[in-house]
Amino acid sequence: MMKKTIFFDIDGTIYDEDKVVPASTKEAIAELKRLGHNVAIATGRASYMFKELREELGIDSYVSLNGQYVVFEGKELYLNPLDTGALKEITLFAEKNDHPVAYIDALDMKVNVADHEYIHTSIGSLKLAFPTHDAEYFLQNEIYQAMIFCPQENQAMYAEAYPGFKFVRWHPLCMDVLPGNGSKANGIAQMIKALGVSKEDVYAFGDGLNDVEMLSFVGHGIAMGNAEDEVKAAASYVTSHVSENGIYEGLKLVGLL
Repeated sequence: MMKKTIFFDIDGTIYDEDKVVPASTKEAIAELKRLGHNVAIATGRASYMFKELREELGIDSYVSLNGQYVVFEGKELYLNPLDTGALKEITLFAEKNDHPVAYIDALDMKVNVADHEYIHTSIGSLKLAFPTHDAEYFLQNEIYQAMIFCPQENQAMYAEAYPGFKFVRWHPLCMDVLPGNGSKANGIAQMIKALGVSKEDVYAFGDGLNDVEMLSFVGHGIAMGNAEDEVKAAASYVTSHVSENGIYEGLKLVGLL
């Protein structure tokens, strides 16, 4: 079989609801690698948040922070930071509305408040500890993604006030803040361009709203059975639930296993 490139989202795709990798997923990814395919991760997480997972699966290539920080075989390939001045403006706007803000680079995540219920609830759903407090972190470091912790009904006012940013909801109490051109699709485009790979030889698995552009961009988008309807509509295929051998069954569905 001709060499293919396959991208996997993490939460709800590689990880099940308990943040565990199903045995069938481990076996499927190992087999893809044995067959000589390029295997990569495409996630909203920062690289430090899935270091152990990369080591567990033997994956050195990834599109992280929803496409803003791209690495191929351990080497930085594409960086797309947020504008510091604009980030300062939106932080002030969020503070007026009592909405905490998180700043994320490749190495860490800091929040501008020391404690808040919205942060505990949303970050806790990822099985991550509460981030440390540093309100000026974004002034001293290149930030590739921010997060604003606010209810769904407040998202529209941010989109209206700051059209230069892209806002992607991933939790009822939190949304990602990306550059206007930011997406997993853009990050994948940067990687396959560098590799000289055609979109028709690219596959992607995902389940969340931040996967919609990715699944519609690649030649073969596969939505997990646990994905939202909007995600399934963007995909070419729908596999079974993550806990029902979704990755393995999806790879069989598209003929890669």
